[in-house]
Amino acid sequence: MAAGLALSALPGKERDGTVASDPAASARRTVGLFTSLPILWRETGDIADLLKTDAPPHWAVAAIARHGRLTPLDTLDTALAGVDVLLMAQPRALSPGENVALDDWVRAGGRVLLFADPMLTADSAFAPGDRRRPQDIVMLSPILARWGLRLEFDEAQPSGLREAPLLGSTLPVDLAGRFAVIPGDSRCRLVSAGLLADCRVGRGRVIAIADAALFETGQAGNPRSGDAMLARVFAQLDAAD
Repeated sequence: MAAGLALSALPGKERDGTVASDPAASARRTVGLFTSLPILWRETGDIADLLKTDAPPHWAVAAIARHGRLTPLDTLDTALAGVDVLLMAQPRALSPGENVALDDWVRAGGRVLLFADPMLTADSAFAPGDRRRPQDIVMLSPILARWGLRLEFDEAQPSGLREAPLLGSTLPVDLAGRFAVIPGDSRCRLVSAGLLADCRVGRGRVIAIADAALFETGQAGNPRSGDAMLARVFAQLDAAD
């Protein structure tokens, strides 16, 4: 797997007010990737095609590696030790043990960057019900509620890719959700009408985005835009209070 690459930006604020990542810190940390999306593998039922080495990797592989050593994760109940940042991109539903382990890890100081899509629009080579198919509807209600969030979806919204304002730029979304804060002792702040939630959970932090269209293969035609937005979100996660 690709080793972490240092960001070219120096620590501090960019011209648009966003906080730049610290390249030295990025080089030292481990970013765990927990996803059902075909980011680390090609979505194909042909074994020969899957083993081809000449196909270009998903743009997000290099983009994530700029922010730390990329480590794929298949489970969360015992795999979080040694992970500094957990990137969850349209993950599968968590087991009860994984919910507990993830919550404990975050409250102890772990940081999560979550892309949770209530209605994934990416095409898939696999039929519904096939375990190789990306998670069509994210199912994270227990852990979101534990962090003081509820993911909502407006069924009346029009379909189609659009650009939503976020963090001084725009994020490609399609049938996006929105987060709502559950009344109580939640320490969550909503941004861009709930498209992004920024939560303090114990000593840790969670930034959640209610769409995953950024990672769809259609974005591979313009990887720089995806790379730039991912950098903004990582910078937000790294920002101090």
